[in-house]
Amino acid sequence: MTFDPSAQPGTFEDRKPISAGEVLKLRAEVWSDGSVSPQEADRLFELNKTVAPSSEWTDFFVEALCEFILSRSEPRGYVGASETDWLITHIDNDGRINTRAELELIVKLLEHADYAPESLRKFALHDLEQSVLARKCVDDCEAALIRRLIFAPAGDVPAMVSGAEAEMLFRLKDATLGADNSPQWKKLFVQGVANHLMAHQAYVPASREEELRLEQPYKADPFGHVVSRLGRDVASAHEIEESLFGENQDERIAAFDRAVAADAAVTPGESDWLKRLFEKDGVRDELEQALVDALAEDGIRSF
Repeated sequence: MTFDPSAQPGTFEDRKPISAGEVLKLRAEVWSDGSVSPQEADRLFELNKTVAPSSEWTDFFVEALCEFILSRSEPRGYVGASETDWLITHIDNDGRINTRAELELIVKLLEHADYAPESLRKFALHDLEQSVLARKCVDDCEAALIRRLIFAPAGDVPAMVSGAEAEMLFRLKDATLGADNSPQWKKLFVQGVANHLMAHQAYVPASREEELRLEQPYKADPFGHVVSRLGRDVASAHEIEESLFGENQDERIAAFDRAVAADAAVTPGESDWLKRLFEKDGVRDELEQALVDALAEDGIRSF
């Protein structure tokens, strides 16, 4: 099933079908100068409100607007607050994401951007959650979109499931128990919650300001790195040693291993959080048991 929150009977009755040939013509027109202008971006959103959905149209719409948003951001690839506001304003005129093309656009941005505000991911996940809760079923397309969103690399904590996202998975699980859900849903639930409890993420995306500084043309320092560093402020002994002899790889690897092991351990607070969610309805259901079994395989047996 193709997910489209607005795909209810009669929704597209007034929309005009758009052929693959017409989309090809639009492609040639928009890409004639190699870029998408603000006027063309606005026009694409207007067209998206009037054309009947098709895979050709969705692919073109997402491709063109991803390029527009990522190329106009500064630095390139960083989706900032102004780009996010512009996008949500064009999409959210009734509190919902109205077409699959708009939802796919947000997902694709989060997959391809170097950084995007967490609010963009929350916006898309909220809409997906409302769609699932309304039908009380998770279909194949929704399962795939939820997976892509919660594991998307762009965000404050790339490719890690937050506590709020894990609790959303529990809400969806509770609302769809016994339904004819996608075969992928149980696996997604288990992997998503386990990721929240045990995953390690050392990478922190550079701030926009830091990325802009790094993109400035390199200026050679005739006095060398250590002397110039000392000229600005007092360097530590570790910084001087690292500058002269390089980083101690064995120490770095050992520290990384310790951090991974610490994150893989389920803390008392996390254990209490999970037990609270388990005990909410007083019954250990099939998906919760699958999660317990998966945690037990990793040596976590307190449930």
